[in-house]
Amino acid sequence: LGWKFYDGDDYHPLENKKKMAEGIPLNDEDRIPWLCTLHDILRREDASKQDTILACSALKKMYRRVLISGASAIESEQPDQPGKKPALKILFVHLDGPMDIIAGRMQKRRGHFMPLELLKSQFDTLEPPSAPENFITVSLEKSLPEILLEIERTIL
Repeated sequence: LGWKFYDGDDYHPLENKKKMAEGIPLNDEDRIPWLCTLHDILRREDASKQDTILACSALKKMYRRVLISGASAIESEQPDQPGKKPALKILFVHLDGPMDIIAGRMQKRRGHFMPLELLKSQFDTLEPPSAPENFITVSLEKSLPEILLEIERTIL
């Protein structure tokens, strides 16, 4: 697509990476500063009119609000607040699949700080997107070309 790509895992602070490497799940306090950093990246790219893809585990509705509106989303359920910068327009792609498929893919990764043991905690934390959020759900049981085609059809 020629879009800029960011992997959210590259922006976790060292403390988060150490915690995950030790098999300790992250909590909201660990994730919010990371999500604010990702929001700042998305805001910068939006300001320069750069189409961007960000891969990250925005597991909760609140986390997705932080990606859209930054730290101000923590105090309010509303993405837009008077006097604040307008919310970013983000399409969330929820890659949905059974734990065994995701576990199999994780086992093929090499050198990643998040161990397989934390996968269940992510499923436990997950709040799948729902209306009125701007999202699509794509099944991980499809082939990679089918997944990409479905996403491309939605965004182009």
